[in-house]
Amino acid sequence: MNYRHLGNSGLLVSEIGFGSWLTLDGGDLNRATELHRVAYEAGINFFDTANAYGAGGTEPVVGHALRPFPRETYVLATKVFWPYEPDWPFPTANDRGLSRKHLHQEMDKSLRRLGVDYLDLYQCHRYDEHTPLEETCRAMSDLVERGKALYWGVSEWTGPQIEAAVSICEAAGWHRPISNQPIYNMLDRHWEEGVFPTTAKCGLGNVCFSPLAEGMLTGKYLDASPDDARAGDEKQGVFLRRRFTEENIERVRRLALVAADLDVPMSTLALRWCLRRSEISSCIVGATRSAQLLENVAAVDFAWDDSIEAKVTAILG
Repeated sequence: MNYRHLGNSGLLVSEIGFGSWLTLDGGDLNRATELHRVAYEAGINFFDTANAYGAGGTEPVVGHALRPFPRETYVLATKVFWPYEPDWPFPTANDRGLSRKHLHQEMDKSLRRLGVDYLDLYQCHRYDEHTPLEETCRAMSDLVERGKALYWGVSEWTGPQIEAAVSICEAAGWHRPISNQPIYNMLDRHWEEGVFPTTAKCGLGNVCFSPLAEGMLTGKYLDASPDDARAGDEKQGVFLRRRFTEENIERVRRLALVAADLDVPMSTLALRWCLRRSEISSCIVGATRSAQLLENVAAVDFAWDDSIEAKVTAILG
């Protein structure tokens, strides 16, 4: 495994991180424990989750799976923004967003569910248009001051939003964000122009999620969207199905030929393509089987060169 600094911080994260979005929402403790063990033994030290995953049920699974390992040996990240608990018996007005109240109460809930004393990275899952950015920045900095988080970051924020947050924190002497978590893969590249230059300028590292486009860039959907896979699931396939355009399917088929010529899994090509960028600190993958995870880890050792770059660029444009 290789490790990169998370932005301009001193924190090192593995180039492949292990996430729990969708794949561990079912609460299978045995499977989660085995997958985290395989990831840890393969050198992965960056583990990502969110309070809303599994309607609050995924964090306890991740915490349980990581319990065998010394706390100082891994980097644990979670996220906050979305409401996820039912409005029963009474509606809750402050169950969402990035207000000071919501951030502090959700931090305490996440720590309890994960079974840890602190988080390495606490991330704003989305931008909150209804809370003053100064309030959010101050609250996140306070959580760092109190030792509940060592660092804080954002997810899916625009370049101007990131730049504004950094500016506010620097002017006030508060702890600034060190990371951004965008979706990024060969089929989802909309952050390249507006966000990556900003994160580079402001010293944030990107820990991209869905680097394999939820499995589409593994080649398993070359012929169709099988009903027994995630794309055929009404709930879990909601994000994946939108990628099934004729243009994307043709791109994936051509990329599969490149991977075959190189004698590597298509996932290796897709992950190494992301990691070729200096703005990326880690690619967060999900897995339901150990073999998938180990295949993803192997991508860090694949040598990227100009000839591969030219072939892939010709396909992606």
